[in-house]
Formats: sequence, C-alpha cells, structure tokens
Amino acid sequence: MSDGRDADDVNGGDDANDVGDGPGGHDASDGSVEHDATTDRAVDSVTLEVVRNACEAVAEEMNANLVRTGYSPNIKERRDCSTALFDADGEMIAQAETMPVHLGAMPFSVAAAVEAFPPETLSPGDSVLLNDPFRGGAHLPDLTLVTPVFDESGEDLLAFAANRAHHADVGGSTAGSVAADSTEIYQEGLRIPPVKFEAGARGGTEDAAEVGGEVREDVLSMILANVRTPEERRGDLRAQTAANATGRRRFREIAAEYGEDLAPALEEIKDYSERRMRAEIAELPDGTYEFSDVLDDDGRGNEDLPVEVAVEVDGDSVVVDFDGTAEQTEGPVNAVFAVTASATYYAVRCVTDPEIPPNHGCYRPIEIHAPEGTIVNPDPPAAVVGGNLETSQRVTDAVLGALAGADPEAVVAACQGTMNNVTFGGTDPRTGDPYAFYETQGGGFGGRATGDGMDGVHVHMSNTMNTPAEVLETAYPLRVERYGLRPDSGGAGEFRGGLGLRRDIRVRDHEARFSLLAERHESRPYGLAGGEPGENGAAYLVEDDGDDLEKLAAKHTRDLPAGAVVSVRTPGGGGYGDPADRDPDAVARDLRLGKLTPEAAREAYGDAAADLVDDSRATGAARDR
Repeated sequence: MSDGRDADDVNGGDDANDVGDGPGGHDASDGSVEHDATTDRAVDSVTLEVVRNACEAVAEEMNANLVRTGYSPNIKERRDCSTALFDADGEMIAQAETMPVHLGAMPFSVAAAVEAFPPETLSPGDSVLLNDPFRGGAHLPDLTLVTPVFDESGEDLLAFAANRAHHADVGGSTAGSVAADSTEIYQEGLRIPPVKFEAGARGGTEDAAEVGGEVREDVLSMILANVRTPEERRGDLRAQTAANATGRRRFREIAAEYGEDLAPALEEIKDYSERRMRAEIAELPDGTYEFSDVLDDDGRGNEDLPVEVAVEVDGDSVVVDFDGTAEQTEGPVNAVFAVTASATYYAVRCVTDPEIPPNHGCYRPIEIHAPEGTIVNPDPPAAVVGGNLETSQRVTDAVLGALAGADPEAVVAACQGTMNNVTFGGTDPRTGDPYAFYETQGGGFGGRATGDGMDGVHVHMSNTMNTPAEVLETAYPLRVERYGLRPDSGGAGEFRGGLGLRRDIRVRDHEARFSLLAERHESRPYGLAGGEPGENGAAYLVEDDGDDLEKLAAKHTRDLPAGAVVSVRTPGGGGYGDPADRDPDAVARDLRLGKLTPEAAREAYGDAAADLVDDSRATGAARDR
C-alpha cells in the first residue's frame, strides 16, 4: 500500500507480460535496444533509464524551487503544490512525489490549456494560467500554470512544464476561498479559464527560448483586484513562474544532450509504465468488486450521500464504474471528473505497484465511468470547492474498499477520510491589512496487514504538512493553544488504526470569519479483516479552561469574537484484523505512551488487557512518585 506519496483513460498497449528491469523491458546491462515505430529509431535501454530519471529529477527540482520561492505559508510550509513534465502531445512523462489529488488531475488542465492555445499559437516565453474546475481544474484555489518548452531555435515544441499551487485566497464569499456554505461556483472565488499569463515572441533567439516572456500585467491586475491578499498572491504566482522556468531550462538541457533519441525515449517510457501496470492488474483475480461509502452531508441538509463503486477486473485492465452515486448536490461537495479520476488512479496504483513510474502510460489500462450530474461528475455551475478536498477522499475510500475484495492484504483500512479544511480571515490588528489563513489537518492512517496506521498524518489525496505553530502565530493574528494526538481515536485491531489530532486555535484581538469544511463527523472510517472503525472527527468552541462549549457542524461558517477558541479533532484510522489477535506487547506500548487509555484497552481488547492495564497504572504511579 502506498503511503500517499503519488498519484490519465485510454486502453491499448503491449503484452502485459513483456516486463523487464528498465523502461525498455530489458535489463539495462544487456545492450539491447527498443525500436520506436513512429520515428523508426531504436533507443537503447540505458538511454531510456537515464532519460526517465532525468525527467523525474527535473520535476523534483521544479517542486523544490516552488517551495523555496513560495511567498505564503500554504506553499513554503505546508507544501500544498505539485509539479510535472508533459511531452509535446500534452501527456504526462514525469511528476514530483507531492499531492496525489493534484497530480492525477493536472493532465486535464494541460489538455485544457493546449485546447485553448494549440502549439502553433504558442511562443517561447509563453505560459497559460487556469483554475476553472469545468475546464481541467479541480477547485478555484488551485491555480495551474502550463509553460511550453521550445528547442534552441524557438520553433519546435519539445514539452510542457506545469505546476499547480493552492492559493490561500482567490476571492469569493469567505476569506480563504473554502466556503462551507457555497451553493454555486460563482460564490467560491475568481474563475479563470485558460489565459496567457506570460507572453513571449515566436521564433526569436536562443535567449528568448531560455529566458521566458513577460507577465501580462492586465491579467495579473485582474487577479489581484479580486483577492483579499494581493501581495501574497503576487508572490506565489512569481514562485510558480520560477518553478516552470526551472523545468524549461532543465528539460532543454536533456533535449540538447539526447537530440533525436529524446522523443522515442519518452514514448517508450510511457509504454513501459503501461506494460508494468497491465502486468500488475493481470495478477488480480478477474471479477467485479463492489463497495459503498457515504459523505456525511453537503452542509445544506442533504445527508448520507452515497459513493457507489464497482471495479471490474478483466485480464490486464480495470473498469471503475460509479453508477448509483448520489446526484450532484446543492452544497460544495461536488467533485469534477478530473478529481474523481485522480482519486481512482491513485487507488489503483496503491494496490498494484507504487514504484511503477507515474506517467500517462500508467493509467491507460484504467477506464472510468462517472455519470454526469452526480457528485463525482457534476454539471456547472455546481459548487465544487469541497469536492476536491472531501469527496476525493471518499472516492479513494470506496475504490480501495472495492479492491480489498480482490487483494485484501494490499489495502489499508480506511484512513481519516477528510482534509479538515480550516480557514480564518479578517483584518490583522497588528498591521491593519486583510489576511486569509487556510490549512488542512492530519489524522489517522488506517491499519494494514503488516502494521499499525501512522498517527496524525495527511492521508491519501492530501500529502501536505501541518502549518508549524510558530509560523502560524507569526504570520497571522492567531494562537495555537493546544496541539496533540487524540488517545483512543484509532480503531482497534490486530493492527491499530492511527490516531487523530486535536488542534485548538485562538482568535487574537480582532473579529474573524471562520469556516470549517470537514467530513467523518458522522460516518466512521471503516476497519478491514475484522478491525474496528476509527473514531469520528468533531469540532467545538471551547472555554478558556479547555472545556467544550458548543459543538460545531462539520460544514460551518460564522463570525468569531476576539478571544474565541476553535478546537478541531480529526478522525482516527480504521483497524486491521481481529483485535483479539493483537500482540499484548503492542497494547502495553500504547498504554505506556498514552495512545490508549485503560478503559478503552479493556473495551477493545477484553479481559486479556486487564493485567496490562494494571501494570500500566503501576508503572505510571511509580513514575509520578
């Protein structure tokens, strides 16, 4: 099972059994070559492997540059961003290991950019910017920048460098642009179709192809006039252009070194990933595997929204069908097709081999049917901000739950199943300037056949980091009052689910607009193979002494007075295996570390835990003395 590190719908390809140690299907040391029919060139396996790794290194360097130069804590601290390379046809050839929900969906954005600006309309130095969910995007805060890479002459298109970054505010009804009460996309922020953000000159010199164009001030001004934090947005957009400039420069270096071998090598790399994926799928038993999970609600009174999935394994391909899933809803939990596809690709990769190079070929054996007008493929102008964040997680849970029927030991129990989106906004009393704070919260990872789930981590479609308390308190008029793991929140099992988190945040010296968009406050993350479900999440307003004052709805927006404290408690992961089979030493360890209370130990693990509880209490008393 993947740890959530990495995450396109065409069938075809080569014999699934034709798999070797390198991209060409042969051991790189045997001197063999691969023949590309479209170019009538043979490329040796060593070259293929070097080119593949070079492209991956470029994607990783792009991401490192984006994080280093990012202006907002959301990018430079939480790393809510992703980078990838695409060939001249717009097919992904390499990605950095970052955000799965970005990476599976970014090819749709590149396709939309290429459709709007065909190669003959592009020049060296151009870049295309977009965020429209209904034209390849995911939700409005995710801005995608696509930059063509030309050869030294500035005439021939070689590739595209692309990145996606979550901006902490893009306008809309609520600071942070993640409004839990939105009912149409127009309330969620500035909607940007594919537009030229940087403009260069056609033909030109080598320098023109290398340096890039000028940012279009009219487009930039339009964006900055519609957001609450324009200087932060300007800085993050500059980071995105810098990241793609890195990708453009590095890829041109690869092209200069490998010349005519490059294009056939890129094709063979994709074919290699397809062969490996087909071989993995062929190892699964044929059949149709079904699973159903639910979203708690849409924040507008519509509850228990089902996500139904049937996964048909047939030889070396799979068809994933979401027929029976809830119709699109009034609230903001609708996930556009690009998001649904991203979650599906990720889930299939998790139960096959996450080491298969992730590129366009990897997803050719996966066909997705998502009925139009449902929460997994809505029609505009549906509200979609939470579909990217919450419904993507439930799609992952459902597809993995179905695949557990094909290979139970390859699937983890349900993880927390939510990103716990928190936003605060208002006027910073220290500066008099508007601010918008956004973050997601980690929770419990599901138990698995070989071990306990991880505690307090971002799971599946999210792969970000928590905002450090020191950074949060420096950048915003907020204070972290409490931050720690939630004992007993992981589901019991032979292998326990990971623990959720508790994070209490105080509003300092001003009135703030607060929004929460979360899930699993009613439904619980499921266990597998006899394991128990993880605990629900919850949110409260709390008093100064930490006592709960008022329980908050999972989709919630309100104004908070100065001094108010919001406590977000995130779900735990489900357990794996019968709790009766848990190693007593593991129970004792959890008691000793405070991850499990004596009362919960007795309830989950029965009389066998009694002596361990007594020993734990005696040890604790001795430590206190």
